[in-house]
Amino acid sequence: MRWRVLISAPYFLPVVEEFRSRLEAEGVEIICAPVRERLSEDELLPLIETVDGVICGDDQFTERVLREADRLKVISKWGTGIDSIDLAAAAKLGIRVCNTPNAFTDAVADTTLGYILCFARRLPQMNQDIRRGLWTKPDAVSLRECTLGVVGVGNIGKAVVRRARAFGMTLLGTDPAPLPDSFIAETGLRLVSLSRLLCEADFVSLHCDLNPTSFHLIGRPELARMRPSAYLINTSRGPVIDEPALVEVLKARSLAGAALDVFEVEPLPRDSPLRALDNCLLAPHNSNSSPAARLRVHESTIVNLLDALRENDAA
Repeated sequence: MRWRVLISAPYFLPVVEEFRSRLEAEGVEIICAPVRERLSEDELLPLIETVDGVICGDDQFTERVLREADRLKVISKWGTGIDSIDLAAAAKLGIRVCNTPNAFTDAVADTTLGYILCFARRLPQMNQDIRRGLWTKPDAVSLRECTLGVVGVGNIGKAVVRRARAFGMTLLGTDPAPLPDSFIAETGLRLVSLSRLLCEADFVSLHCDLNPTSFHLIGRPELARMRPSAYLINTSRGPVIDEPALVEVLKARSLAGAALDVFEVEPLPRDSPLRALDNCLLAPHNSNSSPAARLRVHESTIVNLLDALRENDAA
């Protein structure tokens, strides 16, 4: 075999056998790592020293890990987000980092609209009431009556805006990067500051990358600016929200509710106070679920891996 490749991506591990013959025919020796959600720095260290490539999920590729990876030529990320990889260290050490941009845009955007509809139309509440033997009719609102604020108007944020526009929502957005005039004209999106967006929106949906500027972007001061009747939705990265601060406002009912697909610690700890809050919808980092999208990402992750390994050998 020409290359040893560590596979630790949770979505790829269950289908490794489907691709084994193809990878082995290319000269890849497969090393599978048992993983539930992601590998920590300490878990990676004993695995990384003798591999040439990695197909990973959100594993913690810190500078310490990368410096121990004497043979590592490529990290092929299954999916889009690469915030768990020290990109500066990888570049310094000549390790190529690949991902699949725009991999799960439709699935995540659909999930976001699903949460908005659940809150606006009181769907989870009515389901629970009926099961408890109640026949109550809570007030619900039409999305046309509501304002959506999108924090981070990249590929997913744009897809959310387009879906919300079809429901007639008033649309606010904030992003450090300029947006195309054609998109503004198409959707009627109004670009505002984060502070103004939080004050005016009935729903705030987070779609920003995790980086030093977005860590705890939504903390106590930001949550205090939101309307008591507003809802916060996070399908981006858990640490974008200061979780203890969110727990406080949800407990105090100074925020109507939240929907979280991602958390500061994953899997969500059993003793997390979020589990006890009836105004918070929880999901296991699954907004990207889509069989068709997964197949595309399987393919692109393999192609990225093999292309980088071949190019390295040819250099």
